[in-house]
Amino acid sequence: MRNGDDLEGFDGEASSASMISAASSPYQPTTEPVSQRRGLGGLRCDLDYLRGTLGRLKLAEVLLALTAFICIETIMECSPCEGLYFFEFVSCSALVVTGALLLLFSLNLHTRIPQINWNLTDLVNTGLSTFFFFIASVVLAALNHKTGAEIAAVVFGFLAMAVYAVNIFLAVKKWRMSSRQQSSRQSSDYIRARTESREVVHRPEIQRLDA
Repeated sequence: MRNGDDLEGFDGEASSASMISAASSPYQPTTEPVSQRRGLGGLRCDLDYLRGTLGRLKLAEVLLALTAFICIETIMECSPCEGLYFFEFVSCSALVVTGALLLLFSLNLHTRIPQINWNLTDLVNTGLSTFFFFIASVVLAALNHKTGAEIAAVVFGFLAMAVYAVNIFLAVKKWRMSSRQQSSRQSSDYIRARTESREVVHRPEIQRLDA
C-alpha cells in the first residue's frame, strides 16, 4: 500500500502534468463573457424610439408610401404610362428603404455597425424621398385620367412628401448635433493627449523609470 506521502507526490505530479498539457494545448478556454458576444440573440424593440418624434415620422412615412403604392397598383389601364411607372418606382423604393431604416433604428441594429454614419444616411434618404415624391406626384397629377385610384395616389404622394419634408428638418438638426458632439469629443481627446505628453516631459523621473 502507498502511504500518504506517496499519494501526495502522485497527486502533485498529476496536477503538474495536467498544467503542462493544458499550457501546451492550442485549445485554450475562452474568458470572453457570454454577454459581450455579438449576435442577434439580444434583439429588443426600442419603444422609446417608436414613441418619439422621429419614430412616429418613420412609421407615417412607411404607411403613406405603402398606401400610395397600393393605390397605384390598383390601376389596370394607363395611357401614357410613364408617370404611373415612375410613381410606382418612387413609392416602392421609399417603402423599402425607409422600412429598412425603421427596422434598424427600432431594433438598435445600427449600433452594431458603427462604421456607417446612420444620421447622414437617414438624412440622404429623407431628402431624396421628398424630392422624388414631389416630382412623381406632380407628373402623375398632370398625366392622370381623373380616376379614383390615381387621385388617391396623388394625394398620398403629396402627404408622404410633406412628412418626409418635416423629417428633413429634424434629421438635419440631429446630424448637426452628432457632428458637434463628435468634433468636441475629438478635441477633448487631443487636449488630454497633449496634457499627458507635457506632464511626461516635465517629470524626468518617469522617463528614467521607462528607460
